Amino acid sequence: MGDDLGDEWWQHEDACESEEEIEQEKQPTEKTNTKTKPEKRKRITEKTVNAKKKKNNEQTECVTSQKKETENEKSTKPKKKRKKTITDVLATSEPKPGCPADLQNLVTQYFSDKRSVIEQEELKLQDSCFLSSNDLTHSLSSYLKQVCPKWAKIQKQHTENSSVVLLIVCSSALRTIELIKQLTTFKGEAKAVKLFAKHIKIEEQVKLLQKGVTHIGVGTPGRISALIEREGLNLKALRYLVLDWNWRDQKLRRMVDIPEIKLDFMKMLESGILNGCKEDKVKIGLF
Repeated sequence: MGDDLGDEWWQHEDACESEEEIEQEKQPTEKTNTKTKPEKRKRITEKTVNAKKKKNNEQTECVTSQKKETENEKSTKPKKKRKKTITDVLATSEPKPGCPADLQNLVTQYFSDKRSVIEQEELKLQDSCFLSSNDLTHSLSSYLKQVCPKWAKIQKQHTENSSVVLLIVCSSALRTIELIKQLTTFKGEAKAVKLFAKHIKIEEQVKLLQKGVTHIGVGTPGRISALIEREGLNLKALRYLVLDWNWRDQKLRRMVDIPEIKLDFMKMLESGILNGCKEDKVKIGLF
């Protein structure tokens, strides 16, 4: 029986076992090969993400550097100085009362490029054309009592329609109403009229001046000059022109500091008031 088997039986068993071990060793190597493939993909994706991050970082760094450069350029550029306004100047200075020289300078400056040298000389106002100026201690009534001591007599002698004896010029309608209220202790039985454009048509004011005798007119330069042009207000009886010179608005501007009102004011003076002053018929007071 032993001879029939040929090779030893244990040798066949060892060969089988070695084949099985080789097969088992091959299986995990194949698995490992399959596992390494996604790891390579992961590495590739990580590289691309890192590359994108680097690009983004570089871009942000470029943007921030450009911003810094522009900020540095702005800081190095000299800042433009803001021009000082009338409000800035007056806010840091004490208010000074107006004087005749202020009005004279205003007239000469305004007409310097509009009139010849000879005409400018004719427009100059003499000191005799002015009443005493307000020293910032008077109310309107006390100031008028000082410059018009014979007001009661002058008031009775005035009998002409469409004219006034006393003309008070201010910058706005609200200021007109304030000044009329301040006239109570001065005017007595005299009639005062409002001469401004707000809510009042010029035709209505012309009719009002024509109806009866008006002693005092208080209003703005624009409406007063318009009434003079339309002959709704004449200057035949005018003796006193009082300018609300020292009063300032919320921006600390005087009447002649506001360009539009300044133009109307100079137009009003040209409409016959300057001639009346030169003929010694009209006196100017700066309140």
